[in-house]
Amino acid sequence: MPRPGFPRSIMEFQERFSTEEACRAYLFASRWPEGLACPACGGSDAGVMHRRRLVWQCKACAHQTSVTAGTVMHGTRTPLRVWFWAAYLVATHHPGISAKQLQRQLGLSRYETAWLILHKLRRAMVAPEREPLRREVEIDEFFLGGLEEGLEGGRQHGKKVLVGAAIEVRGRGSGRLRLQVLPDATGASLVAFAAATTAPGAIVHTDGWRGYNGLTKHGYDHRRRPQHTAEPGEQLLPRAHRAISNLKAWMHGTHRGVGDEHLQVYLDEYVFRHNRRGTPMAAFQTLLGLGALHGPSTYDEITRRAA
Repeated sequence: MPRPGFPRSIMEFQERFSTEEACRAYLFASRWPEGLACPACGGSDAGVMHRRRLVWQCKACAHQTSVTAGTVMHGTRTPLRVWFWAAYLVATHHPGISAKQLQRQLGLSRYETAWLILHKLRRAMVAPEREPLRREVEIDEFFLGGLEEGLEGGRQHGKKVLVGAAIEVRGRGSGRLRLQVLPDATGASLVAFAAATTAPGAIVHTDGWRGYNGLTKHGYDHRRRPQHTAEPGEQLLPRAHRAISNLKAWMHGTHRGVGDEHLQVYLDEYVFRHNRRGTPMAAFQTLLGLGALHGPSTYDEITRRAA
């Protein structure tokens, strides 16, 4: 049995998920399209427990299974309808949405609730098993942060954060994107970034920075092009530069003042939006599906206060 489809309009979404029961049924059908099989004994006969009707108990062995287990919704008291609307707004609001905007849209009394929901959804955006970039890729690195005086050299960063960008070449257009905070621009860091994002054997285009010189040894077809070979007005890595420019505009417009400790989460959100820019409505299903592959993040994990 196929997984349930997704509403194609906000009106359809509102009608389809108007009750907690409708949200529960959608979750059940999404997680167990062939029907629930007990993970302990394999039995298929289960009854729903009374607690918010989220827990199912096997009638053969009494093992309990929650429909929200492993998702971003597990263990919270927030109604499923709020989670569904939050996921819908995050997935379909192209510029991105701030916690303040989410609080206002959902009518939440506490800003902290909106902030926590948003960060849990963001942490569910990265699929652990996602495929590496393939065939032909542009790789570059750049700084996020304001202008600082007294720095010499293009790769001195001061308080700014160094980020690596890798993007697939698809004709004149761009394919999938990866962004990652880097400790520095040394060869070890840049080769490690390439290995984490790009499949060996791919053609990798970079500028002339010596930190990329080790790519050939690690199985890449490295196409190095120093800056001085560019024609006036030409960009050596046009897809990477376009993605970087769009990221900076997005961060400035929606997420100002992001702390360094949360920056990777925001980079992951931008990657999620870029890679699903052609199917923003279906990204809602991806959020719920990705959530099922993660253990839910706790408040302490998100705020980095865990002991």
